[in-house]
Amino acid sequence: MTVLILTCEQDVTADLVVAELQAGSVPLVRLDPADLPGRAALSAEYVRGDFRGFLSVDGRMVSTDALRSVWVRRPGVPAARAPDASEWLTAETRQALYGALYSTDARWMNHPEAAERARYKPWQLRAAHRGGFAVPPTVVTTFPRVAEEFAERYGQVVVKTLSGPPRVGPLRMDLPTALVGPDADFAAVEVGPTLLQRYVPKAADIRLTTVGGWLSAARKTAAPGQVDGRYGETGHVWEAAEVPERIARAVRAYLEAAGLAYAAFDFAEDADGVWWFLECNQGGQFGFVELDTGQPIARAVAAWLAGGV
Repeated sequence: MTVLILTCEQDVTADLVVAELQAGSVPLVRLDPADLPGRAALSAEYVRGDFRGFLSVDGRMVSTDALRSVWVRRPGVPAARAPDASEWLTAETRQALYGALYSTDARWMNHPEAAERARYKPWQLRAAHRGGFAVPPTVVTTFPRVAEEFAERYGQVVVKTLSGPPRVGPLRMDLPTALVGPDADFAAVEVGPTLLQRYVPKAADIRLTTVGGWLSAARKTAAPGQVDGRYGETGHVWEAAEVPERIARAVRAYLEAAGLAYAAFDFAEDADGVWWFLECNQGGQFGFVELDTGQPIARAVAAWLAGGV
């Protein structure tokens, strides 16, 4: 049985898992949907109730019947590198590729439909509440007065984007997150939906990675007053951390609600040791944690894709 990895050509995180699969002699095919049609080709036949499909990547052919699992890591836009690329061709290719893959019995990490919903931060917050996580008070609004009242109620608040920093055009702020006080001017909130969250003074950042039922957590001491753990040096590295049973239960409840096989959770740990839920990235990277801690995350992903965990 074969593992299909959907990702771009330059993906170090995928490279780690590929190495583990190859070490275990697990057959795999790596496909960037941007190369279909072109370097990749497909065929899917639906006749008399039967389905037969084939994928070819750089001349290597695999039957969809032979697919054990599909890892949607960081795929490119379908047909993006086709000679006659267009929005229409992208739509046609997406229909053909994912429609055929949905027709298989392969298991997904993660299924695109579940992953799409899991990307929405407002949905994440609701799922986190229901799962039992501690979640900082949060509001998403386009009403300046609502933002002002929220900041007045909680003092310092963190302003975040919902989908990440814009990839084109000027940035309204230097970083994806910014700490502001109740005296800030919130007039610009009406320009677009804005997420405001009560500031949690951090003792450390926590990254918890889950693969199936396997959990692995790492802790990195925060710098004084640090807001976004992704930016700035703290003088510390990631270290392995124990997962409290309460957190483990909440993670499993969240995964069941989200329908995810893989997820990377980010928490802010306060001075009292409380882990505050910040977000869950259904496709988050893990190489930087594995490099510092030696935790076998890539091996766990490979094992799941090969049929274990």
